[in-house]
Formats: sequence, structure tokens, C-alpha cells
Amino acid sequence: MRGELHGGAPVHRDRILNLNPNGDSRDTSSVLFTICNLDTMRLAGPLRAVAIVFIIGLTWLLASSILGGGSVMKMFFMGTQEEPTPEPWPHRYKCGLSAPCPPKHLAFRVISGAANVIGPKICLEDKILISSVKNNVGRGLNVALVNGVTGELLETSSFDMWEGDVSDLLKFLRPLHEGTLVFVASFDDPATKMNDEARRLFEELGSTAVKELAFRDSWVFVGAKGIENKSPFEQRMKNSKSSNKYEGWPEALEMDGCIPLRAPLET
Repeated sequence: MRGELHGGAPVHRDRILNLNPNGDSRDTSSVLFTICNLDTMRLAGPLRAVAIVFIIGLTWLLASSILGGGSVMKMFFMGTQEEPTPEPWPHRYKCGLSAPCPPKHLAFRVISGAANVIGPKICLEDKILISSVKNNVGRGLNVALVNGVTGELLETSSFDMWEGDVSDLLKFLRPLHEGTLVFVASFDDPATKMNDEARRLFEELGSTAVKELAFRDSWVFVGAKGIENKSPFEQRMKNSKSSNKYEGWPEALEMDGCIPLRAPLET
């Protein structure tokens, strides 16, 4: 075998040993290393590109998972399926009603006190008239007077029916004008000091439960001065050891609805 290289002829590995003019193989290892290096460099380019693409893709998936809550990961592995549209939150109407009131009606919610711990609350047209937060509640009967024509708040007061003077309640109820709306929520004890006249005045406002209202009963009521029929807005929970939710008290009552505004009186 000759050691000459012909122009343009490929160099084969089986002829590498003859490339040395002296006929020895001292530089064979270096030549082999050079050729292996060339082969490695040919492979390094594509491998480096694959590695870069893999790293970029992994970084994108991790970032999308952190910022997008995992939906991008699901789309990547499971296909481009649209996320289900979440159900909208239920609409909140005035005073928390489940539906809006008709025109010329007032939305209200009345909640009695719970035992002698949590005070009552009266809401009208999304405005809180009486609550512990407003610091205008008291033991006994909590009452709000509202103009039945305009819906304007006239006055709020509380009457202690355990140790108070019932005459204060009578003075409050006697002079009511025709069409005045009366909202009542009990707290603790609504009836110990209640006398016949007080019960009669509430009956004239449309109450039917006030006749039997007793010690520590829960009571919510909405009536009006001059009402022709009995009020549809009234609830009473009797104080009974066998059914009381709390020790010594029945559960709190909650009532809501829509009250029609009264037509202006003809003058």
C-alpha cells in the first residue's frame, strides 16, 4: 500500500497508519482523536439545539403553570379544550332578597335578636335602620317608624320590656299618623311588661301574634297605622324548653319581603 494522498480522494481509517512517512504509528492516536473530535462536533450542534428547545419549553410550561393555574398544562397534554365557564354568583338584591321588589314597593328584612347575645337588625331598601353596629338596639322591643308614602325613616327606638316602663312604649305608639309603617324586632324578652293597651295598639297595626306574646318569645313584625286587614308580615317563636335552640331562648327569626308604598292622602 502506498502512503501518497491522491487529490480529492477520501482518507480511509484503514490507511491512517501509512500517513506517517517514516512508516511508524506514533501519531495515530492524535489523528484518531482529531477525527473523533470532528464527529463529536458534527453531533454537538443538533444536540445543543434539542437541549435549548427542551429547556425553553420546560421553562414556558413551568411559568404558565404558576401564572395560569395549570390550565395551560392541561391544554398542552390533553389538547386545546376550552375551560368550562364558571357559574355566575347569584345576584344580590336590596337587603339580601332573592328577587327584586316590584316598582313602588319597599324591600325589607327584619331579624330578631338571638338569645340575649346577638342584637336584632332591621334593613329597609338596603339601608340598615337598627343594628348592633349602629349602636341603637336594646333589650325588649326594637321599633323603627317609616313614612308609608315616601319610605323615609322617621324614628327608631327600643323599649325594655323586662325592667322598663311600658308607658314609654304607649307614648311612642299612640300618636302615630295614618299610613306610618312600623317595624318591630324583639331582643331577649319582648313581653314581660306588655299590658293590654300595648297589645291592643299592636293589634291595630295588624298584629295577630301579640295577643299570646310571652316571656322570651322571638317576634318580628311589620304593620301600619290604619291597616284594614291583618299584616302578612309577622312571625313568632314560642319560648319552650323542649324546642329552644339556645339555653332559655328560642331561635332567632328572620323575615323579608316587599311592602307596597301607600298612595298620598288626598287633601
